[in-house]
Amino acid sequence: MSKTNPTAVARKRRQASIRKKLRGTAGRPRLSIFRSTKHIYAQLIDDESGTTLAAASTKSKELSAHEGHRGNAKAAAAVGTLLAEKAKAASVETVVFDRNGFLYHGRLKALADAARAGGLKF
Repeated sequence: MSKTNPTAVARKRRQASIRKKLRGTAGRPRLSIFRSTKHIYAQLIDDESGTTLAAASTKSKELSAHEGHRGNAKAAAAVGTLLAEKAKAASVETVVFDRNGFLYHGRLKALADAARAGGLKF
């Protein structure tokens, strides 16, 4: 974390505030999302055992056929759909949504809506 970048400092502060309230369990894991300018990543985390149950990103091999830029809402929706499929394979139906300090709009909203459409409940 850079002390000179106020945006990063503010996101880390929001992230800590959110993380205090959210805990993922084996029955209801935490859906954590990270976005960079080029890619978006999502994973289901069981905080009790410290394991990742499922993960998907725009770098996943399953999404290698995705055309165009991987840092937009269309790519984020594809990641949400893929994560929902992997969650069903891991027998996960409900999750706790962790926006990780990012505002809930744009790519985050597209990923969340696609995950809901794929069968995840949160």
